Amino acid sequence: MQNSKILFWSVVVALAGFLFGFDTVVISGADIPLQKLWGRGELFHGLVVMASALWGTVAGALFGGIPTDRLGRKTTLLWIGVFYFVSALGSALVSDPWVFASLRFLGGIAVGVSTIAAPTYISEIAPAADRGKLVATYQFNIVFGILVAFLSNYLLSGMGENAWRWMIGVEALPAFIYTLLVLGVPRSPRWLLTRGKQPEEAKRVLALIHPGADAGAMMAEIAAEDQRADSAETIFQTRYRFPLLLAFLLAAFNQFSGINAFLYYAPRIFEAAGLEQRSALLSSVGIGVVNLVFTLLGLALIDRFGRRQLMYIGSVGYIISLSMVALAFGLGWQGWYVPGFLFVFIAAHAIGQGTVIWVFLSEIFPNHLRASGTSFGTSVHWVLAAIIPSLVPVLFSTVGTAPVFAFFAFMMVLQLLFVWRMMPETKGIPLEALGTVLKTNIAQ
Repeated sequence: MQNSKILFWSVVVALAGFLFGFDTVVISGADIPLQKLWGRGELFHGLVVMASALWGTVAGALFGGIPTDRLGRKTTLLWIGVFYFVSALGSALVSDPWVFASLRFLGGIAVGVSTIAAPTYISEIAPAADRGKLVATYQFNIVFGILVAFLSNYLLSGMGENAWRWMIGVEALPAFIYTLLVLGVPRSPRWLLTRGKQPEEAKRVLALIHPGADAGAMMAEIAAEDQRADSAETIFQTRYRFPLLLAFLLAAFNQFSGINAFLYYAPRIFEAAGLEQRSALLSSVGIGVVNLVFTLLGLALIDRFGRRQLMYIGSVGYIISLSMVALAFGLGWQGWYVPGFLFVFIAAHAIGQGTVIWVFLSEIFPNHLRASGTSFGTSVHWVLAAIIPSLVPVLFSTVGTAPVFAFFAFMMVLQLLFVWRMMPETKGIPLEALGTVLKTNIAQ
């Protein structure tokens, strides 16, 4: 990475991912205490208390492309920080489950919008050769946030019956810091030129991003691609059918791995495997460490091996680990068998889908449709991320834990077939050229 400014700005924007990961997982430490506190039954607990943030994420993903396009990437990122701050502080202070759910819903909106605005911004300032690793810093921050949330939950678990309030409320501090840092990043030059209609500022930012390069020539290339585009086009037109299908399938398989269901209910799953509560929380910290280490590995490899190779590695790891978890629960193996297999599962996710998804979704649509296309993919992702964890408490208590994990393993066999037969390679290709590459539906 030759330009330290690009790296710094990418890391700052990617901190939205830290808040995403922290916000998504911190609720796992409050899972059982909140169910005991409000005692409304499994279905209410799953759909309202635990999944309220996920339903907000669905709304954010569905409509987040609108502010990302109209207000700009930077302004949208600022509002994301405000939403995280209000959600964290408010939900830690309330005592009514419906008010709690509403505030968690607000935080979920921030998560959903961030999965559009942050990868879009980073992909638009990154050089093609480094785009994969820079966009993947968003995923690194997600898993770093997950690790910190698991560790925070463990450290705060001994603070009595109100420990859950501290677990959730502590997020307000990083949310405040992130919001201040985003004030210092420039606006996306591609947005300034094509949406903001501010060519002079776009030229200034391009000169900062690519010192010594011909900013005028780069602007001409971006403008030419924009002029070829029809402003009335949508992602649902026939010519964009293939990237739309890619976005749908990649996002769907991400959630049918069971990743969010596992992250939300990790302590519960470990307790079901025979660990006592404190050990279950500590095992969750171990999951966070493995997630972080293998995300760093994926980050180092994504621009070297490419997106498809990482997806192959991840898919095989998913199939093996999920099958063994299903077998362990089915045969009643107790102790550290299940945590061990789930460590392999999280490693497979981190190096594969976890590293690839936000990069790939931010690459496969043209400039004028990038926000709406990314919004579509993230919407599919988050609709399933809301539905699947919402049903987990009921499914575990009715059909059983083993069949649930066996289903996830089967879906990962289908993902492996998708990568083999359909998924193209996008590494190192300039954004303006990818539209041409994706006219074929044959994996390169």
